[in-house]
Amino acid sequence: MAKPREWLAGTRPRTLPAAVVPVLIGSGVAFGYGKFSWWRAALALVVALALQVGVNFANDYSDGVRGSDEKRVGPVRLVASGLAPPRQVLAAAFGFFALAGAAGLALAAVTSWWLLLVGAACIAAAWFYTGGPRPYGYIGLGEVFVFAFFGVVAVTGTAYVQMKGFSWLGLAASVPAGLLACALLMVNNLRDIRGDTVAGKRTLAVMIGDARSRFSYVLTLLLPFGFAVLLAVFRPLTLITLAALPLARVPIRSVRAGASGPALIKALGETGRLQLAFGIAFTIGLAVHL
Repeated sequence: MAKPREWLAGTRPRTLPAAVVPVLIGSGVAFGYGKFSWWRAALALVVALALQVGVNFANDYSDGVRGSDEKRVGPVRLVASGLAPPRQVLAAAFGFFALAGAAGLALAAVTSWWLLLVGAACIAAAWFYTGGPRPYGYIGLGEVFVFAFFGVVAVTGTAYVQMKGFSWLGLAASVPAGLLACALLMVNNLRDIRGDTVAGKRTLAVMIGDARSRFSYVLTLLLPFGFAVLLAVFRPLTLITLAALPLARVPIRSVRAGASGPALIKALGETGRLQLAFGIAFTIGLAVHL
C-alpha cells in the first residue's frame, strides 16, 4: 500500500506549474480588460490542477500496465514500482477528472454551455495521451497537444470565463504558456529517451534524437521571452518577464552540457520554477496598463 508521501509524489509536483501558469496568464488578460473575477479564476485553477494531476495518474496507470515504465530513470511511478495496485491509480486519475468536470460544469453554468464540449475534449486529451489503444503520446504528438491544451485552451478559456468573450491578447498570451509547457515535457522526455526507445514509446524526443531534443528544449524555454517583448508594444510591463530570464541559465547549461538521468530530474524542477516566475511576471505585465 502506497504511503501518503508516495501518492503525493505520484501527482508529480514539478509539473504543476504547467497548470497554474496558464490560469494566471488568462486572469491577467481579464484583469487588463477590467473584467477579472476571482471566483471564476479559482474554479478555472481547480479545473487545470485537477486535469494535470489526473493526467499524471493516468500516465502512471497506462504506462505501468503497458510495461513502458520498467526501464524508467525518472521519479518513482506507483504502478510500475508495485507501490499501488493499478485499479487504485486508475481510480485516482478518474477521481481528479471528475473534480475537473465538476468545476468545469459550474463555470459552464454561469458562462456558456458549449464549454462542456471543451471540457470533454480536455479530459479525452488527458486520458488518450498514454491511454487507449493508440495513445498520441506514443507517436510524437505530446508537445502538440500540450501546446494546444496547456497553452491556447487554458489561457483563452480562463480569460473567456471571466470576460465572457475572446480577445486577440488572450490568444497571443497563450503562445508563451504553451511553449513553456512544451519545454517541461521535452526535458521530461529527453530524460527518458533510452527507456522509451526500448519500450516502443516514440515520443518527439525519441523521434528527433538527443541533440535535437536538447536544442528544442532551449528554444521552447527562450522563445516565450521574445513573445513577451513583442507584446510590450501593447502592454509595456510585459518586459518585466525579463527579470525571470536568469533562471533559465542553470537548466539550459545543464541540458546543453549533456545532462542525463537525475540531473535532468533537477532540470525539470528548475524549468517548472522558471515557468512559474515567468507566469507571475507576465500576468502582472498583462494586467497593468501604463
